[in-house]
Amino acid sequence: MKLELVSTTKSFEGEQRVYKHHSNILDCDMTFGVFLPPAAVEDKTQCPVVYFLSGLTCTHENFVQKSGFQGTAAKQGLIVVNPDTSPRGVDLPGQDDAYDFGSGAGFYVDATEAPWSKHYKMYSYVTQELPEVVNENFPTLPGKKGIFGHSMGGHGALICALKNPGLYQSVSAFAPISNPSECPWGQKAFTGYLGANTENWQQWDATSLVSKYASTPQELFIDQGSADNFLIGKQLLPEKLLAAAATNDHIQTIFKQREGYDHSYFYIATFIAEHIDYHAKLLKA
Repeated sequence: MKLELVSTTKSFEGEQRVYKHHSNILDCDMTFGVFLPPAAVEDKTQCPVVYFLSGLTCTHENFVQKSGFQGTAAKQGLIVVNPDTSPRGVDLPGQDDAYDFGSGAGFYVDATEAPWSKHYKMYSYVTQELPEVVNENFPTLPGKKGIFGHSMGGHGALICALKNPGLYQSVSAFAPISNPSECPWGQKAFTGYLGANTENWQQWDATSLVSKYASTPQELFIDQGSADNFLIGKQLLPEKLLAAAATNDHIQTIFKQREGYDHSYFYIATFIAEHIDYHAKLLKA
């Protein structure tokens, strides 16, 4: 698949690049970031790859510019890929009316409701098409893949892993929307993308997926700031996911509550190295 190089910047002896390509699944052009550690740039050495999914209102740029992940990724020899958060350049009524639905808010589901179902298939893009593009164009190590994300992207990382046992060897999430069927953000998005039948929502809800998970044992690293306004406002509901996991022997959780930290990229930047190291340990095992 043809890639257009948008930019490349040297960082920690590796390269932070941005590419554009046409997505057949989303039927539009998409932009994504990819960090290549020094070994991948200089020697084309095959490296594990980790995908980061961003949250509401974000593009690929937020994580690249604000998280500070590149230094640790370079040290650990990880390729890090981060896509956009929704289809772009499509013309759908109402797509720009709100920050939490439509543009910048794809929720990493495959929409079934018109008109969203034509383009809004971020789940299939993240789990199928984008990895194919990455594997074809960069020196990825086969069978060594992790996924993580923030907020809406934390929700995306969790469901991508839980719906595909064994596809990812490492999974973590910053302040994920853990039980979207039960929070205002998720209820709005799911109604619009998936329809009013709440039974159809459960296959896209991490808490529901955890409660029913019965496949390859999976560890989930959940990270949460205690001063997060969206935690306090009951948008995230990590306690629901942790309770479901506690009753399922196939799921193990690591939960770290960060006292005084909020929902921002200051929080992510503080703990991003710990997450990169966590993924590296599992992917290089």
